[in-house]
Amino acid sequence: MKTRKSYSKEFKLDAVSLVTEENYKISEAARSLGISANMLGRWLKEQESEGAHAFRGNGKLTQEQEEIRRLREENKRLKMEKEILKKAASSLPKKPSEIRFHHPT
Repeated sequence: MKTRKSYSKEFKLDAVSLVTEENYKISEAARSLGISANMLGRWLKEQESEGAHAFRGNGKLTQEQEEIRRLREENKRLKMEKEILKKAASSLPKKPSEIRFHHPT
């Protein structure tokens, strides 16, 4: 089984700059670096779409992604709390109970 090769952020930035700043064609830059043109093309798209946040590495989320994850967890917790309250409310009487006192005569 082939292990997947990983490239540093600096390598990716240098590869992208060959195309964006040095005016190499993607295929030429990829060939000279020993990588596939498809991979370099993906790196270019990531650089264009994410700018300074490009090539964060595995598990490193942007602030927006972290906030989305936090909000999803909070939403899940609140839904669970709501279900618990629904179940508790369903076990209560529908109408307020009238309290009657029996007075022996």
